[in-house]
Amino acid sequence: MDKTSLGSTIAALRKERGMTQLELAGQLGVTDKAVSKWERGLSCPDLYTFPRLAEILGASVEELMQVSPVPPKPAGRTAALLSLIFKAVACAMGAAVTSLAVMGALDTRTGFSLLGIGLLSAGIALLRERSDSQ
Repeated sequence: MDKTSLGSTIAALRKERGMTQLELAGQLGVTDKAVSKWERGLSCPDLYTFPRLAEILGASVEELMQVSPVPPKPAGRTAALLSLIFKAVACAMGAAVTSLAVMGALDTRTGFSLLGIGLLSAGIALLRERSDSQ
């Protein structure tokens, strides 16, 4: 949320209602200096003040904050990306175990833990693919 656009929106709506900063402040229980700071973009109203402010100015909270709905990301792309990540983790764990074992820097417990993470990731990737195909 941009403070200056919020401030200009508050100022415009207040002026449409024919209110002074002092009158708006009185109805909200804040100082006129606070309203002035909001309108100049130096600060923002408290979160709990927004509903009352919107009501007084005859707007919705969304209009006041100039919120537009964010379009959802395509589900197919996210699913494909997750599948790729799980496969990559499985490969990385296998490569890590192999490399560390060749260097002699891998104890049995750590090796099994890394392989377990890799197998779990591979299993999740396979289950996701199976559920997507059904």
